[in-house]
Amino acid sequence: MRVYSRQGLALLFGATLFVAGSLSIVVAQSVRPLPQPPPGVSVERGKYLVTAQDCNGCHTPFKNGAPDMTRMLSGHPAAERITARPTLPAGWTTAISDSNTGWAGPWGVSFTTNLTPDRGTGIGTWTEAMFIAAIRNGKKGGTGRALLPPMPWMMYGQLSDDDLKSIFMYFKSIPAIANQVPNAIIAPPPPR
Repeated sequence: MRVYSRQGLALLFGATLFVAGSLSIVVAQSVRPLPQPPPGVSVERGKYLVTAQDCNGCHTPFKNGAPDMTRMLSGHPAAERITARPTLPAGWTTAISDSNTGWAGPWGVSFTTNLTPDRGTGIGTWTEAMFIAAIRNGKKGGTGRALLPPMPWMMYGQLSDDDLKSIFMYFKSIPAIANQVPNAIIAPPPPR
C-alpha cells in the first residue's frame, strides 16, 4: 500500500485532473455531430442514418477492435466458422465473436447480415418493399424467420418510410462484397 503526503496527493490529484481534462478535450474534438441530412429520400440521408445508428458497429467485421471498413456492412465473415453456441459461466447469457458479427445467447447464435448490394450473398436482389417489411415486421426478407438479437428492429421499425427508403437507397449505393453469411443456429426451446 502506498502512502502519499498532502503535497503528493495534491500533485497526484492535479495530474489526474490534467490527464482527464486533456482526454475530454481530445474526445470532444473527435466526436462531432453529423451534418444534418437533406429532407426526403436520398442516399445522403441514408448514409446519415446508417452512421448515426452505427450499423457498422454490428454489420462490419471488426479488425483490431474497430470495424474493418474494407469489408463495410458485409456481415459475419464466411471464413469465421462458428458451429455451436458456447457454454458460458453462470450469470452470463451472451457472447460475441471476435469480429463482433456473431452473437450467442438463449436464442442460439445469430450472424449479422450482409447488407451490401451483392446479388448472390447480400441484399442485391431485395426490393425496397422487402427491406421495409423486414424492419417493420422483424422478419428476414419481410416474411422469413424472425430477426434475432441483437438486431433492434423494433426501434428501427419506428423510422419513417422516407428514412427506411433512404437507408435502403444508401445500402444499394455502397460497393457489393461477396460474403456468404451462415444461417443462424436456433437453440431448441427450453424443456417445460
